[in-house]
Amino acid sequence: MTDYMKTYSGGRFYPADPRIEDLRIEDIAHALSMVCRGNGQVKTFFSVGQHCVHCAREALARGYGRRTALACLLHDASEAYLSDITSPLKKHLAEYRAYEERLMKLVYEKYLGGSLTEEEEIRVKEVDQDMLYYDLLVLLDEDNGREKPVMKSAFSYEWVSFEETQRQYLELFSALTAACRGGEAIKRL
Repeated sequence: MTDYMKTYSGGRFYPADPRIEDLRIEDIAHALSMVCRGNGQVKTFFSVGQHCVHCAREALARGYGRRTALACLLHDASEAYLSDITSPLKKHLAEYRAYEERLMKLVYEKYLGGSLTEEEEIRVKEVDQDMLYYDLLVLLDEDNGREKPVMKSAFSYEWVSFEETQRQYLELFSALTAACRGGEAIKRL
């Protein structure tokens, strides 16, 4: 039995002992475009990748800055390698959460140059939770009792192919990383 998993790009990834050099944005974008939100317990297919793209665009629309938008795009990257466990169960699995936190630390180190600031963490969580409100409402007819968040971006729950989601994810990643390095301005997002 191997200690690694084969990835979409042909690489090897060691989930129990992740290495920063094994992280590939192509693998993240591809896997997240193939993983369904809500563990598949939704009315129609809606990928984690689509959710992440929505979150990043919402962060930009709120004026949170490109680094925070990039963090929103990447906030579920661990699911590309560890899969996801629903929140009601995950809260009981301390060891899983430790693996997830370790992996996310590497993701942010590789693609953001380091950990999130406290303010960035708050904003990423805020965008994610606000988007979750609509994910639950639209995909599950679930009203979680929260006050309806005001969103600044337009988003849709129409079916999108995994190829299109992967393309959008990579395009947004490319634009945000270029902008974070002081490159071109983000205009089309």
